[in-house]
Amino acid sequence: VQLQASGGGLVQAGGSLRLSCAGSGFPESYDIGWFRQAPGKEREAVSCFGRSDGTSYLADSVKGRFTISTDNAKNTVYLQMNSLKPEDTAVYYCAATRHHGLCLLEAYEYWGQGTEVTVSS
Repeated sequence: VQLQASGGGLVQAGGSLRLSCAGSGFPESYDIGWFRQAPGKEREAVSCFGRSDGTSYLADSVKGRFTISTDNAKNTVYLQMNSLKPEDTAVYYCAATRHHGLCLLEAYEYWGQGTEVTVSS
């Protein structure tokens, strides 16, 4: 299983970024999740997507601003982040799991490297 996250960068508050997670080596039944870890804080779930049935989860802190989507043909999951806030600053990781419907850190088995997002005020 390989996961490659990309798309991070520096953006001003109110701006947008789109993160991409390109995966290989696992079936379409696996869920893909986005997690983030801010400096000095624990890693937390941001959004997860069940590719087998299209179900999704968004953390309350990003609802209305972030959207998760997938391009199964490219085996890629996207995280569209709009109206970014300084508190969204973190390293964002994508991960995969066979455990459908559990957007929990401990449920995810395979992790990619992170992509850094910095939101300036």
